[in-house]
Amino acid sequence: QGVHLQGDPLWSARLLHTNPQAIRDAHYRYLLSGSDVITTATYQASITGFINHLDVSSERARELLMSGVHLARESVERFISQSHMTGQRRLLVAGSVGPYGAFLCDGSEYTGSYAKDMSVEDLKVWHRPQIECLAAAGADLVALETIPSIKEAEALVELLREFPNSKAWLAFSCKDEKHISDGSLFTDAVQVANRSPQLVAVGLNCCSPELVEPLLDSAGSLLSPDLSWVVYPNSGEDWDRQQGRELKGSCTPAVQQD
Repeated sequence: QGVHLQGDPLWSARLLHTNPQAIRDAHYRYLLSGSDVITTATYQASITGFINHLDVSSERARELLMSGVHLARESVERFISQSHMTGQRRLLVAGSVGPYGAFLCDGSEYTGSYAKDMSVEDLKVWHRPQIECLAAAGADLVALETIPSIKEAEALVELLREFPNSKAWLAFSCKDEKHISDGSLFTDAVQVANRSPQLVAVGLNCCSPELVEPLLDSAGSLLSPDLSWVVYPNSGEDWDRQQGRELKGSCTPAVQQD
C-alpha cells in the first residue's frame, strides 16, 4: 500500500491512529484475493505502546485496539454486500496478539530471550489488556502469533481461561526443523496447545517455508483430534538487528499448506 512501516515501534498498528482507511483497503484486497480469515492490524499494538508512542490516554489506547477489530469487520461487511457471497463461504476476523518481544521491537520475538527474566504471571499481566480489548470488540477468534517461548505459550493458554467465550490459534516462531525460537522442542509446544479446549489450531508462522514440513512431521502424532494445524511462513527472511528489519533470504518455498 506504499506505507512506510519498517522500524516503527507500532508497525502497522500506527495506522489505526493515523490512516485507518489504509487498513480497510488492505483487508479488502485480501478478501478479493480469496482470504477467509482477516487478521487485525494489532500484532504490535498494546496499551502501553500506544500511550508511549502516540501520547494518548489509556482509554484512547483501548479504543484504538478495539478499532482493529471494527475495521476488519467493516471490510468483511463491505465485501459481503458487494460480492453477493453465497452462504458456503464463512469469513472470520482474527484479533492479532503478538508476543511481548514485538512490543520491545528488537527482534526478540525470534529468540524469546526476554522470557527468562519474566514469570508466567508477568506475561499474563502484559497480554491481558490486549486480549480483553480484542474479545470485547467481537473478534471471532484470537490469533496468538509468532510466540517464541514455551513460557509465553503457557501464559497465553492460562490467560485464555479468563475469556471462556473466546477461541484462538497459537502459532510459534521456530528456529529449525525441531525447535521453536527459545530452543524448546516443537513437540513440547504442541503439547502445551493440547491443554486448552479453547484453541482451534496450533502451528507456526513467520519462519522459513523450508521448516514447515519437518516441524509438522515431528509433532504429527501428538496433535489433539480437536486441533488443526495453522501454518503461515514468510518467504525466508532473516531479522537484521542493526537495521531493524527483515532482509530477503534465499529460501525457496518447499511446501504449500491449504
